[in-house]
Amino acid sequence: MDYMFGVILISIGTFFEEVSDSIGKIKVNNAQESPYTMAFLSVFWGFIFFVLISLIKNSTFIFNFASLPTFLIRAVLEIIQSYVSVLAVIKADRTTYSFLRTLTIPLLLLVDFILGYKIGFLPMIGIITIIVALIIAFSNHGIKRKGIGFVIFSAVNAVITISLFKYDITHFNSVVAEQLLISLILLISFLSFSLIKAKENPFIFLTKPIFFLQSISVGVGGVIESFGYNFGAASIMTAAKRSSAIFWSILSGKAYFKEKNILFKFLVFSLLLIGLIFLSFTY
Repeated sequence: MDYMFGVILISIGTFFEEVSDSIGKIKVNNAQESPYTMAFLSVFWGFIFFVLISLIKNSTFIFNFASLPTFLIRAVLEIIQSYVSVLAVIKADRTTYSFLRTLTIPLLLLVDFILGYKIGFLPMIGIITIIVALIIAFSNHGIKRKGIGFVIFSAVNAVITISLFKYDITHFNSVVAEQLLISLILLISFLSFSLIKAKENPFIFLTKPIFFLQSISVGVGGVIESFGYNFGAASIMTAAKRSSAIFWSILSGKAYFKEKNILFKFLVFSLLLIGLIFLSFTY
């Protein structure tokens, strides 16, 4: 039942991420921060947490130089993923973003088969249920399609970045080492973009309470989720991530962004939850 603990961790992590995304969406749309600064803030505390973990317990930092080919590819794709994901958060409705991001799951299932994971019958039923729920969601005109291109790209690219992450922590590196170094690369990249292109100093934003909350929320969520992926196949853990993200996004979409068709969205979420329950059985 280890994978159930992973599901719980990832669900908690998505709550914190929804808090951060909602704040960032409001602030960027109000021209109070740039997308580059939003991306920087989303990485900052995750990096700090992993540094602290590695300092407190040195044995948690394990990096194998044999991982460099996959690690460097992942680093480049993560920079692209972070920026496009920020644009998707800014432009798309919260529920549109969360529903579409679930497209990652069936694609990851194929990757898991290739990597040698055995997915049982009931988890397969769970995946099919999730796909049916998405078809229902997007055949209904209540789901807005604004920003859909950015969301689809981030969903597809996530298949590659998550698979590379899972491959590296399975065969080469510890979670702490992998995520600390990737976070450092992202931090340097978006700090440079913020200073040069947006003429903003992201560190100043960290001194302001609302931006501090935005930053630390996604940091906490990202750390929790990273460890969650250690407890099961990437497709299963990502199913938990996407389903719980939809639940939180429905709530924030209604409360802060005045999105409509909430009842319909909860009905779709119910189907997704059924799929997630199937996924909780041994695979």
